[in-house]
Amino acid sequence: MSESTDIQWLDQITWNDQGLVPAIAQDKTTNEILMVAWMNREALSLTVAEGRAVYWSRSRTKLWRKGEESGHVQSVSEIRLDCDDDVIILKIEQLGGIACHTGRRSCFFKVLRDGQWQAVEPVLKDPKAIYSQSTLDQKKS
Repeated sequence: MSESTDIQWLDQITWNDQGLVPAIAQDKTTNEILMVAWMNREALSLTVAEGRAVYWSRSRTKLWRKGEESGHVQSVSEIRLDCDDDVIILKIEQLGGIACHTGRRSCFFKVLRDGQWQAVEPVLKDPKAIYSQSTLDQKKS
C-alpha cells in the first residue's frame, strides 16, 4: 500500500448519513469473504497509511485496528470501490487465519437449511482464549 498525500479520493466515496461506508474483507488469494465492517474517512485513511485494516466500531464509537487485541491482523494488499462508490472491498491477508470474533476463519459460517441457520464452519480457537470478557460482551451488543 502506498500513502497518498492527496485525499481527493476520499471525496469520491458515497458515505452514508453517519459518514460510514461498508467494507468487505476478502482473502486476496482465495477470494473468500471473511467479514464486513464499517469505515469512516479516518479509518480508511489509516488503512491506506498503515497497510492494515482499520475499522470504525459502531458499538464502541471508536476506531479499531483489526487484530489489536486478538493478534488477527488484516494486512491489506488492495482496496477496491464498487460501481456506486458506496462499498469498499479490502483484499487482505488474514494473519492467524481467524477473522471472526467467534474464533472462526470467516464471519459467514451459517447456512440456511430447512428454515434454520446452521453453523457449518469449525471454531478454530475458543473466543475466551482470544478476547477479554469485556470485549466479548461488547461484541455481542
